[in-house]
Amino acid sequence: MAENIVELNLEDNIVKQLKPQSFSSIAFQQIIKNKLAILGFIVLGILVLSAIFAEQIAPYDPYTTDYSNFKKPPSAEHFIGTDELGRDGFSRLIYGTRISLLIGVIVVTISMLIGVPLGAIAGYYGGIFDMVIMRIVDILMAFPFIVLAIAMVAVIGPSLINMMMALGAVSWIWYTRLVRGMVLSLRETDYIVAAEALGASDLAIISRHIIPNVIPVVVVQASFSVAEAILVAAALSYLGLGAQPPTAEWGAMLSNAKELMRILPVMSIAPGIAIMVTVLAINFIGDALRDALDPTLRQ
Repeated sequence: MAENIVELNLEDNIVKQLKPQSFSSIAFQQIIKNKLAILGFIVLGILVLSAIFAEQIAPYDPYTTDYSNFKKPPSAEHFIGTDELGRDGFSRLIYGTRISLLIGVIVVTISMLIGVPLGAIAGYYGGIFDMVIMRIVDILMAFPFIVLAIAMVAVIGPSLINMMMALGAVSWIWYTRLVRGMVLSLRETDYIVAAEALGASDLAIISRHIIPNVIPVVVVQASFSVAEAILVAAALSYLGLGAQPPTAEWGAMLSNAKELMRILPVMSIAPGIAIMVTVLAINFIGDALRDALDPTLRQ
């Protein structure tokens, strides 16, 4: 009887091993094994919830000035103190989470909407399309990313919206190069040749057969780009080219608190830590997605 049970268990294990698994299930299993990725998802989840429920979490209005409480040290009423206008630092930090995450999502969305179609067109059609698109990419890549972003914001004017538009307008080149390289390798595959032989239109081939196959790599790139956009946006706001007063944004908070560094260092340290933790969490997730979605790196 015991031998029969052992044989049945062995057969079940063999069947489970031989049963084909979908790409998504394999990727999910790979991600949940990554402890840093789990930590990143937890931290990002807390940040997202803080952004959504900022009104309920923040103890004070982040834009209400109270000159009777200006430059107060951390206390039970004001966890990280108040700034030079008496505004609660913790409330502004919570509301800054919403703006910083929104910046990352909007910048990446703009970059993908521009870069992915251009990369697909350049890789699939080649010829004059490829030459023109890639020469524009080469010209933009000749300039350091942060310098190009500063120049564009300085031209169109410093503001939160202009900064997001400028970052999106200079970030699409990475998606174009990435998608073009993948499309060049996919263009000669059997299923693409078969679709062309069956009379499928170019639009149908690109949208139904090529784009779905580049999405995993684009998602990985997008995860890293969100972190980079948040970091660069904070730098531009610190320089006065991004979010303008009285907007509660982490980079702007760093810029406002630099004069309070000696008497209230926590006002500078808190937004700096928030930026660091957010970027690290998103990078942990990006590393896990890269390992899970890239077959050459999957364990």
